[in-house]
Amino acid sequence: MQLSSIQRSSRASTKADRLLSALDDGLRTVFTPTRPSRPSPADALSRVDLTAVDAREAGALMRVNHVGEICAQALYRSQALFSRSDELRGHFELAAQQELDHLAWTAERVAELGTHTSRLAPVWWAGAFAWGSLAGLAGDRW
Repeated sequence: MQLSSIQRSSRASTKADRLLSALDDGLRTVFTPTRPSRPSPADALSRVDLTAVDAREAGALMRVNHVGEICAQALYRSQALFSRSDELRGHFELAAQQELDHLAWTAERVAELGTHTSRLAPVWWAGAFAWGSLAGLAGDRW
């Protein structure tokens, strides 16, 4: 069974430990399927048959949505890494954990639409992690 980031960070005592944990989370976010912890709200909706053109467009939009969730993970993880406040770090880690469902749901929808997630996901994650790191280094008020 995999430990969540929150479980790992409670054991991580040094900045280096937290950095490695954040990078591990990043690799998992970008390269492994995320499983939701709760059912998708879309499960209660009836499916609409889309034309090929509409499905392609919806797939492209969901790909953007999915990469936005990847970026959210990077932002939360990086800001948690550099937060000076244990309380604020906990909020960022909890937010990242809760957002994993959105990441999983968008990936599921991308697959349902017969398309793929962004091939630039590692680049997007790295960029968002860099921005979040800068915000974290600027201080907890940011």
